[in-house]
Amino acid sequence: MPRNKDLKRIIRSRMTKTGESYTAARSHVISKPSVKQPPARAIDHAALAGMSDGKIAEKTGRTWAEWMRTLDADGASVMPHREIARLVHAKHGIGDWWAQTVTVGYERIKGLREIGQRRDGGYEVNKSKTFNVPIPTLFKAWAAEELRRRWLSGVNATVRSATSPKTIRLRWPDGTVVIAQFTAKGDAKSAVAVTHTKLGDRAVANSLKKYWSERLEALTPVVGGTRR
Repeated sequence: MPRNKDLKRIIRSRMTKTGESYTAARSHVISKPSVKQPPARAIDHAALAGMSDGKIAEKTGRTWAEWMRTLDADGASVMPHREIARLVHAKHGIGDWWAQTVTVGYERIKGLREIGQRRDGGYEVNKSKTFNVPIPTLFKAWAAEELRRRWLSGVNATVRSATSPKTIRLRWPDGTVVIAQFTAKGDAKSAVAVTHTKLGDRAVANSLKKYWSERLEALTPVVGGTRR
């Protein structure tokens, strides 16, 4: 309702236009419904998280809105990344990979990180591909320096650690780190999930996203299997 001075001004203005008495004009003014504010714009959880509601619900049993309510109730908004992932895995029974996906999506929706950004402010790039070759063949193409240089266009990346045929960590010439995780898809198929981390900014991350798409394409003739 307007303040007294403003209210009187509005009432007198109505009296002039309608010829009503002060009492009648006042009655109309104060009974006039207030203007309704438009409803708040709904949050697009899937867009912020970087994955559709259908996909996350299929794999975890909850939509993003349901995960937000669940994790907020758990106090996850003040937890570090590792504790949230452990909570999702241990309390809510989600496998390690999807626990990480839920955690990252939750952090993005809460504004704790952008897509491609880590909680510490750095950026990372993720790419994955499936090949029609057994997992030892795919792993060797990463572990053997001669083979690795063929599809990495001669980049001199150094193996920091390797657990055959599961993971390889590479030190990139600029000091960043590449983590490759390998998964068997039966006897004749395997997949590699690549994470290039410790990147300085979004521009570098965007450039490396394209780079890794191209390099995984170049890996196909090296391993001798058709990529899918």
